[in-house]
Amino acid sequence: MLTLLEPENQEGNMKRPLLPLNAIVCPQGRIPLQIFEPHYLDMIAESMKSGEGFVTVLMRNENAPTESVQAGQFYELGTLVQIVDFGKTPSTGVLNLTVEGISQVKFSGLACREDGVWFADIHACEKEKHIDLPDEFEELRVVLQALVKHPYVQELNMDIDYDDGRQVGWRLTELLPLGNQQKQHLYEMSDPVCRLEEISRQISDMVT
Repeated sequence: MLTLLEPENQEGNMKRPLLPLNAIVCPQGRIPLQIFEPHYLDMIAESMKSGEGFVTVLMRNENAPTESVQAGQFYELGTLVQIVDFGKTPSTGVLNLTVEGISQVKFSGLACREDGVWFADIHACEKEKHIDLPDEFEELRVVLQALVKHPYVQELNMDIDYDDGRQVGWRLTELLPLGNQQKQHLYEMSDPVCRLEEISRQISDMVT
């Protein structure tokens, strides 16, 4: 039986479990999760016990079920996350979590445990450099500030720097009503200015 979390392998990579989702979380972002499948409950328990994070990864098809995931149904660029809040609803057995994105990661060596949990070697991506939000994207700051006023988002208690072009782009990637393919495309961009340009175009398409 394979263990859920393993120490560094000979190449210095780390094994981490994967949690496929129909939502995305970027670095410094937060997302609420409801976990009820037994194998993912076990995965979360192991993660909390070890103090290690796990990787959230977006499903290629937003209509695909996440209970039983096959190889190729999720992208291979995700986010290493940590649990920042949790609580269990006794009457239902549902575990309510809030996780926060730590870093963007690629992964390889995909393998599936007998219980259906996928794991992989993760490799940290190069961290995006801070940029001040360019003046031409001031309207994106306004859009984000409006989205953050929603009670759903306020409950996440995110600390957002609206002057940071990376954070504005990441938070809009998470919160805008876009399809999974569009969100992943934005997430995979390594240039925060290009991401802001694409988000601006996407918003223009929504209102026309």
